[in-house]
Parts: sequence; C-alpha cells; structure tokens
Amino acid sequence: MSRRCELTGKGPMTGNNVSHAKNRTRRRFLPNLNDVTLQSETLGRGVKLRISAAALRSVDHRGGLDAFLAKAKDDELSANALKVKKEIAKAQASA
Repeated sequence: MSRRCELTGKGPMTGNNVSHAKNRTRRRFLPNLNDVTLQSETLGRGVKLRISAAALRSVDHRGGLDAFLAKAKDDELSANALKVKKEIAKAQASA
C-alpha cells in the first residue's frame, strides 16, 4: 500500500536530518494518512478512503465528499476515488 492520499495525491517528500554539528543525512517526510469512511449524500452510503488529515479538512470545508469530488481534478484522484466520483456524477444525472 503506497503512502499517497487518495483525494489530493499528496505523497512522501524528502529532506535532511540536520544534527547540531550540521551533519546532514537524507530522510523522508511522510504524509499524515488516515483510514476514514466518508458519507456520500448522493449515493446514500459510506466510502472507505485513505486520505491525509489536510484532505479531510478540505472535504469538510467544501461541504462533504460529493462537493469535493465534483471540483477535484481527475489526475490527482486514485482509481478508487475516481470510480466513486463517476458513480456520484451518474447518480446526480439520473436524479
């Protein structure tokens, strides 16, 4: 399982550990990923996703999963999130 947010595409970054003596060694900064179940109002069910804490705040700010996915770019979404986005769009079109 890769350390990548399913909604924003945020992944590991690299940098340096710097000691008091200014010795530098490479390190990884990992995103703060959480397994969450977000409720889709259009589909009427929960969707399990592995997203970053920042993405969770963005979902709340935009007014829920449906609104977030409507504005999200397809190239940032994972395959699972893209499938959910298409299901939501199809359900909204038929309603």
